[in-house]
Amino acid sequence: MKQPNKYPEIHYADDFIAYEVIRKPAKIISGSSKSPLASAPQKVRIKVHPDGRVVATAPEDATDVAIHEAVQKRARWIWQSLQDFAKQSSEVLPKAYVSGESQFYLGRRYVLKVVIDATQDNAVKLTRGKLTVTLTQSSTDQHQRVTKVKALVDDWYHARASVVFAERLEAMLTKASWVTGVPEFKVMTMQKQWGSCSVKGSLMLNRHLIKAPKDCIDYVILHELCHIKIHNHSELFWRLLSQVMPDWRQRKAKLDSMAEQYLNE
Repeated sequence: MKQPNKYPEIHYADDFIAYEVIRKPAKIISGSSKSPLASAPQKVRIKVHPDGRVVATAPEDATDVAIHEAVQKRARWIWQSLQDFAKQSSEVLPKAYVSGESQFYLGRRYVLKVVIDATQDNAVKLTRGKLTVTLTQSSTDQHQRVTKVKALVDDWYHARASVVFAERLEAMLTKASWVTGVPEFKVMTMQKQWGSCSVKGSLMLNRHLIKAPKDCIDYVILHELCHIKIHNHSELFWRLLSQVMPDWRQRKAKLDSMAEQYLNE
């Protein structure tokens, strides 16, 4: 249960770091993206989120003192993780859609190259470490040119997502024995979710997910396929996901660590 008002704090360097406490039955505590040394007394699990939240998950019978001591022992790791996330966030600038910028596709970083060629149609092509956008003509208005390049890149991502997600959905269906047939899915642009599943079993997948590695795409798709059987995040849901994808925590952590980069437009 979270603290109702003021979160407890630990002190490290010159900073006071607040942390949330979540209590769960010991058998369902998840250690996703936790400190490598988080085998603290009473099995307190500590996670630092990209948005700066520090969460300590502990058994229901763990005392406040034991939880605080466990978090304090990990103070250096927590502080460093917060510093790393802060640095990463400061480096994520809005896209200008000009040559030299980075774009991601299936977990790899590519350099954007904008080319003006009156003999060619507007097009986007991925070759030799570059994402090349060809414009038939250059607008004298920079805003219009940026808007055009962005639209072409967005359309290219959407088209690639439709193809790749269909391939990965087919692959993940071999693990989801409870699903009959092939669920419908839509590619959408979302800022808060990687995917979702409707009550009728249709999937919605974030277009930006195409920027992530295939193992992360597989995690999101299989996560949503599990919701076809269990429409919540109960213990049974996480148990099912763990059965069909034992390393889902590592995949989720990898995706979370790059979320700001992938979602950046």
